[in-house]
Amino acid sequence: MEFRLEQKRQIVTEVPGPKSKEIAERRAKYVSASVGSALPSYIEQADGAVLRDVDGNQFIDFGSGIGVTTVGNSSPKVVKAIQETAAANTHLQINTAPYENYVDLCQKLTEITPGDFDKKAVLFNSGAEALENAVKIARKHTGRNAIVVFEHAFHGRTNLTMAMTSKNAPYKDGFGPFAPEVYRAPLSYPYRDAEGLTGAQAAARTIDMIDKQVGAKNVAAIIIEPLVGEGGFIVPAEGFLPALVEYAHENGIVFVSDEVQAGMCRTGKWFCSEWDGIEPDLVTSAKGIAGGMPLSAVIGRAEIMDASHPGGIGGTYSGNPIANAAALATIEAYEEEHLRDEALRIEQKIREILEPLVAELDVVGEVRGRGAMMAVELVTGADKTPNPELVKKVVADALAQGVLFLTCGTYGNVVRFLPPLVISDELLEDGLGVLVEAIRKHA
Repeated sequence: MEFRLEQKRQIVTEVPGPKSKEIAERRAKYVSASVGSALPSYIEQADGAVLRDVDGNQFIDFGSGIGVTTVGNSSPKVVKAIQETAAANTHLQINTAPYENYVDLCQKLTEITPGDFDKKAVLFNSGAEALENAVKIARKHTGRNAIVVFEHAFHGRTNLTMAMTSKNAPYKDGFGPFAPEVYRAPLSYPYRDAEGLTGAQAAARTIDMIDKQVGAKNVAAIIIEPLVGEGGFIVPAEGFLPALVEYAHENGIVFVSDEVQAGMCRTGKWFCSEWDGIEPDLVTSAKGIAGGMPLSAVIGRAEIMDASHPGGIGGTYSGNPIANAAALATIEAYEEEHLRDEALRIEQKIREILEPLVAELDVVGEVRGRGAMMAVELVTGADKTPNPELVKKVVADALAQGVLFLTCGTYGNVVRFLPPLVISDELLEDGLGVLVEAIRKHA
């Protein structure tokens, strides 16, 4: 694959450099302090798996804009689709003047989403919007109100999705009161659960809580990330998700798989729920769906998706034709460039480099994840006490050397890896090598 920018890290000034500092001064004056940034430098160009700042420094990108530029930043297919569509129309609105690529994209999404049944889709702008509308659809379909979510979950920053999100700071602190009828259930977290607790046993614990505290007949939807994102890239134990799906279907509950971060080839399959062999009633998708353009979707069983009355679902910018064209090109890139296989290549390389540290260093608790959605949890030792201070030091050290890592986890002690699927082995090895040395240095 050809790139505009040389795919390597390169630090030519201090970080941040003088031009970035100048922009930061204007930002302090004009931009709300409520917006934070992991990188102190200001990016001028991005290509593939590399970010170049205004001072000429180049960073290896292990964040992909929080899992968005999965096909690589400035993917040629995506850029071409955006340019051609924007030249034809900059905005059309499905509720006023319909257009074909809305239909094209919905059709494609129903084809790649798991489930051997008739499916339909509807388009929105963000992951939070997709989750909000999944709740609306489930409530309309069931005539029930209660929503069950999980410990460590992140579903968005709108009022309803804040209520659905587990972690208080920075997502919820001071922003209440939150939407009612949202109930939090225990998650399967193998690294921190009691030793030997199986997925089936963890599911039984969850189901017992739902039955006793909510009542199955009151539940409209069970909503879960099949690979928990912001909460720490947690992979539930085998058997946990299938047991919840079975319970949901036995009780007329809509099972929603939140694949905003884990979907669209990120884990080595179109959707992460495929790893557990489950067929969700509804799937929410965003982030990697459109190569960087704002777009999200709810896809699911046709009879559930049709529950709402006409006009009950929608929005001014939902399914904008430019974003739709970008999504169709993104899906084409996933297919033609075999990026599901590339995600598995990335997982293999990350495990090869990082898993030996678990035995070598007592601060490295676990390496986990699927595909190109991997993480390492750092602790203080055998008691598994979270070690967020070590994470801060390691990430800062790597950043100074030209590697951008993001953090996550309810306890702030997890380094996560969300590289573009086009990243080369050479770049992966370089960036992960910097991380390994930083962990050893600060352990």
